[in-house]
Amino acid sequence: MMPSILTKREKEVFDLLVANKTTKQIASLLYISEKTVRNHISNVIQKLGVKGRAQAVIELIRLKEITL
Repeated sequence: MMPSILTKREKEVFDLLVANKTTKQIASLLYISEKTVRNHISNVIQKLGVKGRAQAVIELIRLKEITL
């Protein structure tokens, strides 16, 4: 199995994102700040070389990093 391109925390953030949670809800559920949530999302977008959250989600599903 390939190593994940996501850190454990990034995966948690994106799992909640695809579960239709807002940045604020994700921050609350993971006991981190909204800024930290946005940083994790930005880091993943950069890692994947995509344009935004939606594209990141599509790419992560395609790579089988997350599931719907």
